[in-house]
Amino acid sequence: MTTQTERPKPVIRLGDRVFARSTLIAGSLILVALAAVAIFLIVEAIPALGADTTELKGSPSNFWTYVGPLAFGTVWAAFLALLIAVPLAVGIALFISHYAPRRLAQGLAYVIDLLAAVPSVVFGLWGIKVLAPAVQPVYAWMTDNLGWIPLFSGPVSGTGRTILTVAIVLAVMILPIITAMAREVFLQTPKLHEEAALALGATRWEMVKMAVLPFGRSGLVSASILGLGRALGETMAVAMVLSPSTVISFVLLQSENPNTIASNIALNFPEAHGTGVNVLIATGLILFVITFAVNFIARAIVARRKEFSGAN
Repeated sequence: MTTQTERPKPVIRLGDRVFARSTLIAGSLILVALAAVAIFLIVEAIPALGADTTELKGSPSNFWTYVGPLAFGTVWAAFLALLIAVPLAVGIALFISHYAPRRLAQGLAYVIDLLAAVPSVVFGLWGIKVLAPAVQPVYAWMTDNLGWIPLFSGPVSGTGRTILTVAIVLAVMILPIITAMAREVFLQTPKLHEEAALALGATRWEMVKMAVLPFGRSGLVSASILGLGRALGETMAVAMVLSPSTVISFVLLQSENPNTIASNIALNFPEAHGTGVNVLIATGLILFVITFAVNFIARAIVARRKEFSGAN
């Protein structure tokens, strides 16, 4: 009578156990840090929700009237920056990955990556000293010739420090992030897909449209949302360039522009005291919620497109 042999248990080495537990601890620390930030913001923001209106700058009727224009300006500036940066980033990434000679592509990739190392203060100084004076005549021309479009209606700003200038600065700041990720995603396109498209008679652009862009769509969405997160939380460049007002306006070229939450905190925190500090922290909580919502939506979009990704 034969006995069934038992399979030997797998031997888990000490290094594997240490590595597994280390990664578990590292992943848990992210959740703990996120929860700690959320709890701090909520606890400190509670006194501001029922604060006396005299404690708020501009004496609005309530906290929500105060934070409304700031939340709008934050989302509006980041959206404009993304609208400018994403097409440029996709074009640069495609040129580096599929069009440029190898030596030129490597050098250009290094230059684009170096932009990510430039401090935001430098971008702010560039926006004030170089960009704003340079674009002001262009804004005047746009108002004279395109003023019938509500976005470009006048009177035009005399300094060029408008929400559109801020969007251009933010677009330059997030361009390296989106370009680097898009480049790496496009380079992962299976060569068989590209060669099959070319073998069927497709041009270079048709091959990119049929094989490369569909393959990298989910990665491009992730890269765009990563850049959007940088634009939503940018502080110094916006505070230095923008000429802010407490308004909600879609107009791009006027001197009255909606401020952003991060910039407002940076400008007002040194002089804040008492409940005013809680008010600024409460606006930070609103920014936290906006960022979380944007990332949640992005993850949902990526999850819907994952079955079309070459990674699967």
